[in-house]
Amino acid sequence: MFAIIYKKIFLIIAAVIVTVCVALIAWFGLNPGIDFTGGSLTEVSYDVAPDKEQVEEQVATMDLGGVSIRVSLDDAGKDAYLIKTRDLKEAEREILAGMVTSLGEGGEITRFTSIGPVIGQELQDKAGWAVFGVVTIIILYIAFAFAGIGTPVSSWMYGLVTICVLIFDVLVPAALMAVLGYFLGVEADVLFVMALLAVLGYSVNDTIVVFDRVRENLKINRVEIKKEKKEAGLMHEEIEYRLTKPYEEIVGSAVQQSLARSINTSVTTLVTLSALYLLGGSVTQTFALVLFAGVLAGTYSSICVASPMVVAYAQWKGKKEAAMDAAMGVK
Repeated sequence: MFAIIYKKIFLIIAAVIVTVCVALIAWFGLNPGIDFTGGSLTEVSYDVAPDKEQVEEQVATMDLGGVSIRVSLDDAGKDAYLIKTRDLKEAEREILAGMVTSLGEGGEITRFTSIGPVIGQELQDKAGWAVFGVVTIIILYIAFAFAGIGTPVSSWMYGLVTICVLIFDVLVPAALMAVLGYFLGVEADVLFVMALLAVLGYSVNDTIVVFDRVRENLKINRVEIKKEKKEAGLMHEEIEYRLTKPYEEIVGSAVQQSLARSINTSVTTLVTLSALYLLGGSVTQTFALVLFAGVLAGTYSSICVASPMVVAYAQWKGKKEAAMDAAMGVK
C-alpha cells in the first residue's frame, strides 16, 4: 500500500529523474560507435603501454581525419588502446598497425573491425525498427490481456501506462551512456541496443506481473449489476460492474502481494550483472552496466510508478465524471 499512499512523492521523483535524464541526453548526446557511423576500430595491447599522447601524436601523422583514442583493457587484462578512425584501406591499416605496435613493449593488434557507412546506417535503422516493434507488440498484448476489465480503467490505459514506464526505464540507461560517452568516450554500439531491448523485456515483465495481480483482484472484488435498456423498441440487457472495495485499495494490495517477487528477481539479476561487470571482459562491461541501470530503473518503475499512475488516472477520471454528473444534476 505504501506505493499508493505516497504516490505523489514517487511520481514527483520519477518526473525529476526523467527531466534530468532528458537534459543529460540533450546536453551530452550519445557517442555512436562504428556500428552506426561506419569506420574502423583498432585495438592495440601492450605489455608496457606508452602514454596516450604518444599514440595520438603518431596516429596524427597519418592524416586520417577525425580520430578517437580511448584507454582500454584487452580480454587478457593487458593495457590497450581503442583507436577509432574512418574506414581504412588495407595499406592504411598495415601502416597504422606498424606505427602503434612499435610504440610500447610487446605491442600487438588484438582486434580490428571495419564497417562501411552504408552498413552502419542500415544497422541504425534496424535498431530503431526493433525498438518500435517491441513497443507495439507490448501495447497490443496488454490491451488484449486486460480486455473486459474496464473498471474503472480501460485496458488501453494499462497499455499506455506501461509504455510510459518503459520510456522511463530506457531513459535512465541512455542518460548513463550519454555521461559515460562524454567523459570516458564510451560508445553506443549494437550491444547497447541489445541492452536496451533486454531492459524493455525485463521491465514490461515486471510491470505486467503487478498489473496481472491487479486484474485478478478486480475480478474478485466486483459484483455484476444487470440493467435493461430500451433501444429502437427493443430491450437489451447490460452488465455493469461495481467494485466492493476502493480501486486504490485493490491496486495497493496487488503491489503488496507482488512486492517480494519483484525485489527477489531484481536482487538476483543485479548480483549476476555485478559479477559480469567485475569478472567479464571489457566488451561486456558496458553491456552489464547499462543493464544494471535499466534493472534498477525497472524495479522502481514497476513498483512505484506504474501502479500509482493508474490510480492517479482513476481518481482524476472519477472526479471528472462526478463533476459532469453534478453539472447535469445527476445524483
